[in-house]
Amino acid sequence: MSIRYLLSSRVCSVFLVCSVFLSCFPGLVISGAVTLKSMEIFKTHEWLHEKPTVYFRCQGENKTVLPDVKEVRVLYNFKGEESWQPLTDFPIKKCKRCGFYEEDNLSSDDIFEEWEFCPSDFSIPDGKYVRIKDKEFNATFLCPECLPFANASNSASDSHEGGKGMHVAVIILICVVVSTVSILGVVAAYKYWQKKKREQDQARFLKLFEDGDDIEDELGLGTVI
Repeated sequence: MSIRYLLSSRVCSVFLVCSVFLSCFPGLVISGAVTLKSMEIFKTHEWLHEKPTVYFRCQGENKTVLPDVKEVRVLYNFKGEESWQPLTDFPIKKCKRCGFYEEDNLSSDDIFEEWEFCPSDFSIPDGKYVRIKDKEFNATFLCPECLPFANASNSASDSHEGGKGMHVAVIILICVVVSTVSILGVVAAYKYWQKKKREQDQARFLKLFEDGDDIEDELGLGTVI
């Protein structure tokens, strides 16, 4: 029984630590889908002035063709529900190497721009990110789920030392909680063991008296009045 009680205490402490950790870092468990809200190209790279085939791609992922983007100096707006959406997603707080490109049938594809695309780029209040490349394009992205990353990044940039202090404080708090729960569990288990031991000692003591009475009865040594 005491071993089972200790295991239960340990399970409870692990659950408590996980809850505290996840509540302090909600951005670690989200996945942000990135959609394209608007797109405008300022020029094409085709010499024959053909309709361009513009696409978006992150390194290691499939390319996403933007079938509507054909004309220069036209602002295309999207609902985020198109069949080719979303462009990409951020399952973790990590940047990707992404860019806009234009297909070229004669040589390698032309590059509008490549850049480090990060979940922390998206700003409050609606999770919007505007990317402008001079003489190339103007694009607006949306990722509301990326806001926890952006908030964490902004807080760190505003007060880096304060962020470090908060991080250390959270770690200390977690250690204190784990230690407290573990100590309480051990103390409770020890008290439970002491209680069971006293009950067993009392039972053995009573059993000795009962055995002694039985022997006296058998020998006829009972008290004679």
